[in-house]
Amino acid sequence: MKTWRCLAWLGIVLILLASPAGAGGLWLYENGTPDLGTAGAGRAAMALDASTAFGNPAGMTKLERSQFLGAFQLILPSIHFNVEAGSTFGRPGETGNAGVSLPSASGFYVHKISPDWRLGVSLLSYLGLGVQYSDQWAGRYYLQASRLLTMALIPSAAYKVNDWLSVGAGPTFIVGKLKQSSAINKVLPPGAPDGRLTLNSWAFGVGGLAGVLLEPRQGTRFGVTYNSPVDLKFDDVVSTDGPGPVLSAILRTRGLLGSKVDMTYTIPQQVMVSAYQQITGKFSLMANFGWQNWSQFGKINVSIESDNPTSLTADAKLKDTWHAAIGAQYRLAPAWLLSLGFAYDSSAVGDADRIPALPVDRQLRYAVGIQYDWNRDVTWGLAYEFADLGNAPINVHRGPLAGRLTGDYSPNHIQFVATNLIWKF
Repeated sequence: MKTWRCLAWLGIVLILLASPAGAGGLWLYENGTPDLGTAGAGRAAMALDASTAFGNPAGMTKLERSQFLGAFQLILPSIHFNVEAGSTFGRPGETGNAGVSLPSASGFYVHKISPDWRLGVSLLSYLGLGVQYSDQWAGRYYLQASRLLTMALIPSAAYKVNDWLSVGAGPTFIVGKLKQSSAINKVLPPGAPDGRLTLNSWAFGVGGLAGVLLEPRQGTRFGVTYNSPVDLKFDDVVSTDGPGPVLSAILRTRGLLGSKVDMTYTIPQQVMVSAYQQITGKFSLMANFGWQNWSQFGKINVSIESDNPTSLTADAKLKDTWHAAIGAQYRLAPAWLLSLGFAYDSSAVGDADRIPALPVDRQLRYAVGIQYDWNRDVTWGLAYEFADLGNAPINVHRGPLAGRLTGDYSPNHIQFVATNLIWKF
């Protein structure tokens, strides 16, 4: 009874603690966990705390006791678009911060069933997008605001096959929220204020997570994790605020006024390979190599339920991405552990295809973290990461109503500031 009361209490804490997160970086390696200090390097192989329930569920077998990890972080983006000559609207040199600052939290619990079996649960957000441009910015007819927020619940189980091999897996349940709006160029009468087109919807999807952990010798570990694709189908009656007589007539002729729109996004599948090597009793190195299937995320299935039903697959022309990271940890003193890390992600979109909803280029991450062992049961940590999202140049033209948009993003980065607490029992 004591064990089940503890599990119920921890479940309530997880629900209260976790919150959705969105950022310009799309795939969020940053969950406020201790490996934020290594820029995620070694995530699938370290197996040092309860966050391995998500990083690699097979790693749960390395935890000697049941464990809870709670994390909180601030996401602080600085995403400024610089208008260049050639843009139809706006003045060259104009800038504005489109970044949306957000708090984010996550929770992880691992329960020891027997020497060989562990159960775990993770509640976190690992994919999101959020930008908010001003009402008068140069690309308002492309996009004014966009937020794709997600929250994932992942129960998992792990089994220790033998001294050097462990396996783990679990289903992934994801709730998504999509809110997107753009201005409408009314054209007539001249000088009329812009209208607005808005989509606001929730969706639910199911996928899976699986991992393998190999430890050929003490202090040397290799891990592989796989996140399956997850389909999120958003549907809403698109609302229009004052489209004007010209566009109203066009929309009415095509039977689109008051129509229901379905949009299906596929959260990309990911494969991550990690290595962890303990060099000495105080010093360890870790690394990652990964692949994400963003080309599938870029193929958005769209259907319109109206007098003239229409369906198509919109292709944002995204590319699969590659990830690499390296990190280190050093025991400064018996109670203090220092972490450092660097990571690289290739760009998911070419310069000719980039749009304001994806102000992301290649990504460079620089991270540092510190952990302090209060006692044998409690560890507290702080971590900081600077994610450089690149210049992300844009040069697109979408007809006379939206015009041409030319420019780039500078500065274009996100700062993550996190704290976490580990409780072993």
